[in-house]
Amino acid sequence: MTAAAPRTADEDPERDEVLRLRAEVRALRARVRAHPLIAQAQGMLQERYALPDSDGAFTLMRRTSQRFNVKMRTLAAVLVTTPRPDDRTALWFPRRVRHPEPALGFMPQDPPGGRSRGAVLGAVLNRTLTVVGTDMGNVQTVDRVAGGLRIERHTGLTEEFLDFFAHVGEEGTACAKAARDVAQVTVRDVEEDPVFTEPAREAILAAGSRACHSVPLTASSGACVGMVSAHADHRLDTLEASQLRTLDALGAEAGRWLAWHERTVLLDALEHLHALGRLESGTARHGRT
Repeated sequence: MTAAAPRTADEDPERDEVLRLRAEVRALRARVRAHPLIAQAQGMLQERYALPDSDGAFTLMRRTSQRFNVKMRTLAAVLVTTPRPDDRTALWFPRRVRHPEPALGFMPQDPPGGRSRGAVLGAVLNRTLTVVGTDMGNVQTVDRVAGGLRIERHTGLTEEFLDFFAHVGEEGTACAKAARDVAQVTVRDVEEDPVFTEPAREAILAAGSRACHSVPLTASSGACVGMVSAHADHRLDTLEASQLRTLDALGAEAGRWLAWHERTVLLDALEHLHALGRLESGTARHGRT
C-alpha cells in the first residue's frame, strides 16, 4: 500500500478555512471602523430630508453607492465634509463645471466593469510593484475626515500590518514623510532609518518588510491626494533615475485621475443622493397630507 501524496498548500482545506476566517475578521474590523462615519452621514440625511428613520437614510446611501460603484465609507466621507445644498434648489451643485476623464497610460485597457476607483488603485499598485521589483505593497488615499492617509488597496501584507497602518498621521512613517514633502521616499533599511517611530518600525519588520519606497499621487495643483508604497523583504538598492521618472509619471497620472473622480463621480453621487432625498421627502409630506 503506497502512502498518499502530501497535500500542497493550495489543497489544504484547514489553511483555506483559516485564510477565509482571517479575511472575514479583517472585513469586520473595517466595518467597525467605518460605522461611526456612516452613522453620522445617516443622521445628516435623516435630518436634511425629514426621513422617518435612519434605515431609510441608509437605503438611500446604499442605492447611491451601488449605482456609482463607490464604497459606503467613501460616500459617507464626502457627504459629511461637503457643504449642504440649498434646500430650495433641485441641484446640489448648479454651477459645477464638468471635465473629461484623464487618460491613464498605465491602464490602457478598461477592466471589466470600467475604471472604478478600486480598479485604478489596483492598477497603480501593480505597476509600482513591477517597477520597484517586489510583490508586497499598498495604496492609501487622503482621509477627508480625519486627515492623514488611509489604506484602500494592498497585497502581500499581514493582517497585523493592515490593522496597525489602517490610518497613519503626518509623522512617523515613510509614507507620511512622502505626503508631507510631496516627493518620493526610499527607505533602504527599515531597521536603521530614523523616519519611523519605534512602534511603526516594529510593525513593519514583523510583517517581513525590510525596505520600502513611497510615491505620492499628486493632483494637477501639486497637492498629494494619495500614496502608493512598495515593500521588500530585503534591503533596497537606490532606484535608478529611469525608475524614479516612471514612478513620478505614474503618481501624477493616478493623482489627476483621483482628483477628477472626486470632483466628478463623487459629486455626481451626491447629486443623485440629493435627488433621492428630495423625492423621499416629498413623498413623506404628500403621505401626511
